[in-house]
Amino acid sequence: MRAIVYSETGDPDVLRLTDRPVPEPGPGEIRVRVRVSGVNPTDWKARRGNRGQPPDFPEVVPNHDGSGTVDAVGPGVATGRVGERVWLWEAAWQRADGTAQEYVVLPERQAVPLPDGASFELGASLGIPALTAHRCLTVYEGSSGRLAPGTLAGRVVLVAGGAGAVGNAAIQLGRWAGATVITTVSSPEKAALARAAGADAAVNYRTEDAVAEIRRVAPSGVDIVVEVAPTANAALNRAAVGTAATIAVYATDSSDDLALPVWPLMIKNVGYRFVLVYTVPDTAKTNAVDDVSAAVAAGALRVGDEAGLSLHRYPLDQTVAAHAAVEAGAVGKVLIDVSPRVDLG
Repeated sequence: MRAIVYSETGDPDVLRLTDRPVPEPGPGEIRVRVRVSGVNPTDWKARRGNRGQPPDFPEVVPNHDGSGTVDAVGPGVATGRVGERVWLWEAAWQRADGTAQEYVVLPERQAVPLPDGASFELGASLGIPALTAHRCLTVYEGSSGRLAPGTLAGRVVLVAGGAGAVGNAAIQLGRWAGATVITTVSSPEKAALARAAGADAAVNYRTEDAVAEIRRVAPSGVDIVVEVAPTANAALNRAAVGTAATIAVYATDSSDDLALPVWPLMIKNVGYRFVLVYTVPDTAKTNAVDDVSAAVAAGALRVGDEAGLSLHRYPLDQTVAAHAAVEAGAVGKVLIDVSPRVDLG
């Protein structure tokens, strides 16, 4: 089978196309013929070498997310799953084999049924972005840890960077759960994408008084912040949040420490929560997978320009270019077509 691998960290050109044996699933495992592989920032950061570290394995197949069809199952897995359309999550976490290959073997629970009405493109766009967004939206005080229609009714969510993959998922999931969603963006084009995703308001922080615009929509302040740039947005968040708000940080814009003024946040009982999708508690991960699946089945999660998440497609042998595009800050979702495109699901 064809696979993309790397044996040293560095620029995208460390990635190479090779032939490997088709893997066999072991106990509790499932083999998936990959149709589409999704590329996330965490994938190029791992390839480049997080904190200067070499690869964890002699040969690594990149990319955590993907979609495809169950091709074979190992002992202990119901044979009825063969032929099932699935979306994949965290395929490459603490493993050598991600989704940038024609077949991938992984634990059964990491291959989640994909409804017939959902495309393989959507399936490959879930994983890290949707599970991260779910966690950010469910760490507020008093949360059940679940998302469903009505669970965020009456709450106001502020999504930083609503044109990004996590931001897009947070907008769509927040609206599905009944929240009023405001997002900050850096251009009119990104504002249009955020509104297409369902944002009630898109504030251009470069040309508008962002705090005033946020407060116009949410006079009492926002309840939940889904934050991608905590250092740059610290002052804005402090001014925009209401009493007992939660600021959920899932990425950082700076290597500098985040300095927080204690009293202004204390007087509002504001809480900061930090989110790394790979290490969230197991129950929270299971809840997120279940809720994201429910949102997909309900048609609440979509991809494409009409859903505010532009798709950028590359064939498997152009994975170097796909990784370079994500590393350069491509707006939207970068996908790799792995198996021959007979249909689009």
